[in-house]
Amino acid sequence: MAMADWSDLRYFLELSRSGTLAAAARKLRVDYTTVGRRLAALEEDLGAKLFERTPEGLILTEAGESIRAAAEEMEEAALLIEQRALGADRKLAGVVRVATTEMLGQAVVLPAIRALHEIHPQIRVDLATGAPRLDLARREADVALRYVRPESGDLISRRVA
Repeated sequence: MAMADWSDLRYFLELSRSGTLAAAARKLRVDYTTVGRRLAALEEDLGAKLFERTPEGLILTEAGESIRAAAEEMEEAALLIEQRALGADRKLAGVVRVATTEMLGQAVVLPAIRALHEIHPQIRVDLATGAPRLDLARREADVALRYVRPESGDLISRRVA
C-alpha cells in the first residue's frame, strides 16, 4: 500500500462533503471525470473502497468514514501552513494617503473609511481635500479620487461611478 497523495485526499474530502462527482467537481473547478479518476487513484493507493454509489449520490463506506477524520486534520494542517507562508496571520497596517475634493471626500471617502476601519483597524487614512492637486506620480498621495483621468500614463485609473 502506497502513501496517500494529499491532492487525492483533497478530492476525497470534497466528495465526502458534496455527495456527487458533479457537485465536488464544481467546487474544485475541475471536470467530474477528474474527480472520479482521483478517487480511483486514492482507492487503489489505499487498497480500499471509500464510497458506495446510490441513486442519491455517494455514501462513505466504513473505510471512507475511518480515514475522513485524519484527512480533515491533514487539511487543517495544510491550511495553517499556507496561511503562515503567505503571512495571512499578519494584520494589514499603515497609512494610506487619499487625495480628493471636499465633496467627494464627504460623500464617498469618509463612509468608505468607516467601513475599512471596521475590517482593518490598523490602517490609518490621511484624507487630503481642498488642497492643490497632490501628484500621485511623485507619491504625494497613494490614492486619488478625481473627476478626470490622470495625465500621467504610468498611473492606473478605475471608473467608480
